Amino acid sequence: MKKVINTKNAPAAIGPYSQAIEVNGTLYISGQVPINPETGKVVDGGINEQTQQVMHNIEAILQEAGYTFADVVKSTCLLSDMTNFAAMNAIYGSYYKENPPARAAFAVRELPLGVLVEIETIAVK
Repeated sequence: MKKVINTKNAPAAIGPYSQAIEVNGTLYISGQVPINPETGKVVDGGINEQTQQVMHNIEAILQEAGYTFADVVKSTCLLSDMTNFAAMNAIYGSYYKENPPARAAFAVRELPLGVLVEIETIAVK
């Protein structure tokens, strides 16, 4: 059975999608961009600040659904430029010190709202 997950501690969807969907013990989190849920605005700063906000948003959704970063099995990281990969990777890696999930990372031509990073996540219980 499909369950929609929604929390005020992560940015509201800016299109026809849900923050996350849980089905049969698997949580699919939509790509998170660096929007501060309190202000509704993209955070100031560069790739470090943006990646940190994205990870906070993912954490809020995981918590709302009763999951943790330890449950994450797959991430897809989208970057506006691969020159941001090392900085993003350092912050991302700080959330997965043991048994990190499978992951793909891509540079794409353009991300929503002109952000530098977007990360989607899959977690399993």
